[in-house]
Amino acid sequence: MAGVSKSAFYEWLKRPSITTKDELQLVSLFNEKKGKYGVRRLKMAYERRHKTPINIKKIKRIKRKFGLQTQVRRRNKYRAVLLKGEEHTVAPNMVQRNFSPGGDLLVLSADVTELGYRNGKKAYLFGLKELKSRKLVYYALKERPTIDLVMDGMGRYFEKLSAETRSKMIVHSDQGFQFTSLQFRSMLTEYGISQSMSRKGNCLDNAPIESFFGHLKDEIDYKRCSDFGEIKKVVKQYISYYNEKRPQWSLKRKTPAEAGVELGLVL
Repeated sequence: MAGVSKSAFYEWLKRPSITTKDELQLVSLFNEKKGKYGVRRLKMAYERRHKTPINIKKIKRIKRKFGLQTQVRRRNKYRAVLLKGEEHTVAPNMVQRNFSPGGDLLVLSADVTELGYRNGKKAYLFGLKELKSRKLVYYALKERPTIDLVMDGMGRYFEKLSAETRSKMIVHSDQGFQFTSLQFRSMLTEYGISQSMSRKGNCLDNAPIESFFGHLKDEIDYKRCSDFGEIKKVVKQYISYYNEKRPQWSLKRKTPAEAGVELGLVL
């Protein structure tokens, strides 16, 4: 009558039952996040939602009890290989993987990524991530990866910042054609912003923005979008969530927006 096999029924009988409130809350949270949260992110999300502390060991114990396996992003094979590429002649690698800049220095990690969705369509996302607060301070989304993707609107973003703030900035990117173009380099020079570039073929040199793109692709169902308008909407919602509501372990469990306020950053 139920339409299930005998083996499935007996397997269901063997499953442990939820006996405590915190087990119910944690399992519910894990399922809500589609199995993509590890123990640290579960801890941060649980404590923010229920306003009560929970021990990481307890989370691990609950995960083991109910067989909750976190979905881990597939490792990028190129990240495992540290290629010794020469620095591009346009700009030196000023950042040198120092992703926690000290003093007044402001480093913006920049890159472009491809988002493929239904019927073979593609969108291209450009982002700027500030490394002290981990906040995505600027982004643009277009249907083609042209130079306009990084040029349209970014000048207006820089104009909102004071000349003093811009003088402390470094925009760090890979050696993509958008960033080596004369238009892009000239714009940075016009606003008094320094330019830095990763070594050729070495994605680890620009890991912060690569990490953001990885989380975005892992946490939203952009592949189900049916048109460009829909993918614009889900990307906008995720970036707002990432900046305002998603705590990060490296920020002492604060969100990028909260960290920015604490640091006194207006970006």
